[in-house]
Order: sequence, then C-alpha cells, then structure tokens
Amino acid sequence: MMEENSRERLDTDNEAGGEDALVGNVNKLMITPPGYTGPPKKGHVIFDACFESGNLGRVDYISEFEFDLFIRPDTCNPRFRVWFNFTVENVRETQRVIFNIVNFSKTKSLYRDGMSPVVKSTSRPKWQRLPAKNVYYYRCPDHRRNYVMSFAFCFDREDDVYQFAYCYPYTYSRLQHYLASLERRNLDYLQREQLGLSVQQRRLDLLTITNPAHLNQEREKRVVFLTARVHPGESPASFICQGFIDFLVSQHPTAQVLRDHVIFKIVPMLNPDGVYLGNYRCSLMGFDLNRHWQDPSPWAHPTLHAVKQLIVQMSQDPKVSLEFYIDVHAHSTMMNGFMYGNVFEEEDRVQRQAVFPRLLCQNAPDFSLSSTTFNRDLVKAGTGRRFLGGLLDDTSYCYTLEVSFYSYLTAGTTSPVPYTEDGYMKLGRNVARTFVDYYKLNNLTDESKHTGHINSTSDGTSTSHQGNTTGNGKVKGDRKPHGVRDY
Repeated sequence: MMEENSRERLDTDNEAGGEDALVGNVNKLMITPPGYTGPPKKGHVIFDACFESGNLGRVDYISEFEFDLFIRPDTCNPRFRVWFNFTVENVRETQRVIFNIVNFSKTKSLYRDGMSPVVKSTSRPKWQRLPAKNVYYYRCPDHRRNYVMSFAFCFDREDDVYQFAYCYPYTYSRLQHYLASLERRNLDYLQREQLGLSVQQRRLDLLTITNPAHLNQEREKRVVFLTARVHPGESPASFICQGFIDFLVSQHPTAQVLRDHVIFKIVPMLNPDGVYLGNYRCSLMGFDLNRHWQDPSPWAHPTLHAVKQLIVQMSQDPKVSLEFYIDVHAHSTMMNGFMYGNVFEEEDRVQRQAVFPRLLCQNAPDFSLSSTTFNRDLVKAGTGRRFLGGLLDDTSYCYTLEVSFYSYLTAGTTSPVPYTEDGYMKLGRNVARTFVDYYKLNNLTDESKHTGHINSTSDGTSTSHQGNTTGNGKVKGDRKPHGVRDY
C-alpha cells in the first residue's frame, strides 16, 4: 500500500516529472519510511546536491530498497533535465538500493547503448562507471511512459559518502585551480587574462599560448581560437580543453614548434554560472548561450558578448588571420569524437574545410570521419560555428568538436571503449597535434614524421603508429569532398 501511495502521488505531477516542486537542490535530505517517527537509523539515506555543479531536485521513497529521483531543471528553464550530480550518506553496510531517475527531458540516450552513471566515494576518490549490467533504461508505465534510467547499487562502507553523476564532473573551481597552477609556472609563452565576468560575477578566462615574439603589434598573426563549456553539463569538453592546453604548454618539441608559428586563444569555460549551478544546457537566466551569437546582450549574455566582441575585433585587424574557431561540446546520443562544419557554395572551400577533420582522424583513433557532418540547419543559426562561419572570411574554418558522453568505437571493432577522464584529455592533445600536420610543420620538430595517431601521455610525451579511420572514411553533408587539396 505504501508503494502504491508513493506512485499515486507521482501520477498527479505534471508531465515534466513534478518540476513545479523542484525549486532547488535537496539539502542533506534524510529519507525515512512514511509514518516513521523514531530516531534516525543507519540506512535512512541522506541525499545532498547543495554543492558546486550539484543537481538533484527531489527524492521520493518507494520502498526500503527503491527511490525515485528527480533532476532539477536548469535555472529559469524547465525544458532541460539531463545532468545529475548528488551524494548519498548514512548508508548501511551491504545495503542494496535501486535509484530511478524519472524525469529526463530527452528520450534518446546513450543509456540505451550501454552507458552508465559514474560513482566515487570518500575512500575511493577516483571516478568510475557503474557496471552496465546494473543499469536499465526503459519506458515506465508509472511515469506516463516517460523514459526512466534505473540503476542498482550496493553500499559497502558505512562511513563513506558516495557521489553519483551523469558524467565526470569538471567544476568552475577545478578550472580556477588548474589555471592558477599554470600561472604559477611563470611560462613566458602563456598569458591568462580576465576577459569579462558572468552575471553572477564569475571569471571569464582567456588564455593566450604562443611564442611572446608573436605578440609584437607589427607582426602578422595566425590565430586558432578554441572555446568550451557553453553548455555547462557537457563536462567532457573541459577535459578535452585541458588536454589541449596541457600539450601546448609542454616542453614537447611539437608544442614548441606550434607556439613558434601559431597564436592559440582559449576560453575554457564560456558559461561559468551554468557550470557552477549544475545546469545542463543553460545560463543562470535560462538562456542557451549557443543560440545567441547573432546578438548577445551585454547584461543577459555577458560572457558570450565579451568573446564575440574579441573575435569581431580580431577579424577586423588586417594583421590578424583568424584561421580556426573550434567550439568543444559533448554529445548525448552518439559515439566517438566528430565534427560539425558549415556548408559553402564554393567547391574549393568545401574541400579545404574537410582537411582538418581528415587529419584529425589520422591522429586520433577515437575520432570518426564518418560521423563528421557539414550542415546549415536553421535551428543552428545562432551557434558559434554558424555565426562565425558567416562573419569570417573564406580563409577561416569554424567547427563544433563533439565527443560522446560514453564511448568510442575504433575501426574493425564492435565493442565500445568507454571514455575516461584521461581519454578525453588525450583527444584534446591529439587535436593540438593535428595543427602540426595542417600547417606542415613536421619537418621542424625533432621527431620523425608520423603517419598515424599519437598516443600522448599527460606529460606531453608521445609515440606514433599507424592510425585508424572509423567508419567508411567519408564526410557526410550537403556537399561531399572528393579529395583533399594540397595547398
């Protein structure tokens, strides 16, 4: 009867999963059986999401072993409910539970393909994925046939605090500590500056990585611009960005050559408020910033406004050649890394735009050329890739770099390889390495020319061997390149 009453109460909620009740995150919420009036006991689990990047809006007791969990929607925007990140404590040793996350806003999900949430605990602080066999994704009749993700878990240490999340979190504070550690190294080829502030007065950081001689105002400048985390729940983008930065500031001979020939401008976190608040898609005020590039407001979208101003200013400087803009994202339904590019009428420009993804495919075994697509969907008109593709001249290339929240397949295999934090960073390092191939700088490094992907380690060392092409090696889109032009 108690279980029926709990389910019945949910049926009265609206279709979004009772979001009217989700005004904030749960705060040290102890769940006891209905009607229980005695003292708290071990096993009366305590849920908490009142911490940076936390998200859990409500918990319903279903039985001693089962709990319904509700994602808190993005602030000021109830449409987006995907990211979750919460802790559980006051558990009983060997206590077994089933957690049902019942109000996802998306129906299509990598949970159907074997993805699982990540978990860590105080005694085991390294994030790991739950076993896929313990995770179920299905239409649930108790929740108006909405999709539910259920996972079973057994707590094994009473004194541990357990943390569960949609994917490996990468918080605003983690970024600030990382950037501060870079600054302390006093590298003459790294500059950190505050480009602006968010609505809640968090830093919008800009890194410039290059040989300082390039910053001479009289010199012509070749610029590569990279941004990440415009969508705050897409935490893999931050690991890619950190891998990209780590390689460029390393003493690796390839990194030194790149710094001698290119100016790298990096905005690691375009939406710091959304990241801090535990949103999935939106800013504090409920805006999807990646739909507002055409006319960002200095008060509603200050971080986007500041980055756009800088890029427009650079595009108008005759001594600056802004050759690449890459916006890094994570994808909730596809495998591997891949890119979105723009559609052009000129066949020559179409083919030139295909060069970088082809080279990246040779360097990164997890990058899929067959999933790389060139499009001009109207719904994407306000994105950085589409807007800047129209603003910049025909020597500039604008891409969205996507990576799976879950895994990648390599050529000739059928078993997906789940991404780890370092796996995402490795993709970032390989993106950086690809500019050596693009600019044909291999003969300037101390390494022999490589013909395959690079297994870079976290300190920038690497080994080269034959790369793999994922899929059929073609680039999908409105126009298909017929080859790569040597230019």
